[in-house]
Amino acid sequence: MTNPTTTKMHAEAAEAADAVARQFAANAAVIDALVARLKQQPPRFIVTCARGSSDHAATYGKYLFETTLGLVTASASPSVGSVYAVKPQLEGALFIAISQSGKSPDLLRNAEIAKSAGAQVVALVNVANSPLAQLADTVIPLHAGPENSVAATKSYLCSLAALLQLTARWSGDAALLAAVEKLPDALREAWKQDWSPLVSGLRLANNLFVLGRGLGLAAAQEAALKFKETCGLHAEAFSSAEVKHGPMAIVNADFPVLVFAQDDSTGDGTAAVAEEFRKRGAPVWLARPGAHGAGVLPLPASLHPACTPLLTIQAFYGAVNALAVARGHNPDVPPHLNKVTETV
Repeated sequence: MTNPTTTKMHAEAAEAADAVARQFAANAAVIDALVARLKQQPPRFIVTCARGSSDHAATYGKYLFETTLGLVTASASPSVGSVYAVKPQLEGALFIAISQSGKSPDLLRNAEIAKSAGAQVVALVNVANSPLAQLADTVIPLHAGPENSVAATKSYLCSLAALLQLTARWSGDAALLAAVEKLPDALREAWKQDWSPLVSGLRLANNLFVLGRGLGLAAAQEAALKFKETCGLHAEAFSSAEVKHGPMAIVNADFPVLVFAQDDSTGDGTAAVAEEFRKRGAPVWLARPGAHGAGVLPLPASLHPACTPLLTIQAFYGAVNALAVARGHNPDVPPHLNKVTETV
């Protein structure tokens, strides 16, 4: 394989903007009905439950809910319910399960536990008639359409978009609502961005860090996973704050770092960490709306800081697909992986 534009991953990632637009239109009524119930009976807290890319979407949801709604949001460990058979106290909680297939046994078991404990269960799924969807009180379909590449792309972005649409309508924030309306067009612009310097810079790499913070941490987590599964490249994601608590000691002149900086109050601190690593001689690439200079990866202007992670990861998908091909990998069929992973 020599042409990265011929992969299923490339084609599916390119469909993300249309999928998000389709999702926003199709889900408006179900989201509004859910918001009405949540306002009438506000949850005491929010719990998310997911694995893989979907769990990275849950990370985004945590920061989105806490910064916009002020609701404490925790990530449930699926093993607590499915393996340890513990039933957490979830009465009065909003329990959000995120899954592309909607049939992983451990997620199903934890959703059952949450529902029996008195939580309101919401399922974000790409398969609208899946077992998880049938169990949930409310189903928010992702409307990503078929996704055949093992590496999730448009379904991940649709998961983030669904969380964003829910939060915008729940909060009633005018700026966020306006940004959501224009998000599909912004995603189309993000897909056009040229990140080829990242591809050439990492073609022979063995390890790297991917940094983000706050709303941008989920994008860093997703990028690190995609490097591993599509490129055979060992990558670890860290908060740009957490990396200073030990991990930064191994960054030297030969250790690459990819940094996703937000256009919010976390952005300057994250960019400062990037500059610190650059002064050590490390190869550093920075993606941040409005940034310029050496090592900066272009991004379109973001409509709202909550939209920035979606634009960042959309631009990244094109680059990581090309990097996989440049490194001699087929990103559609990573070794030892299946499209649906069912854990118990």
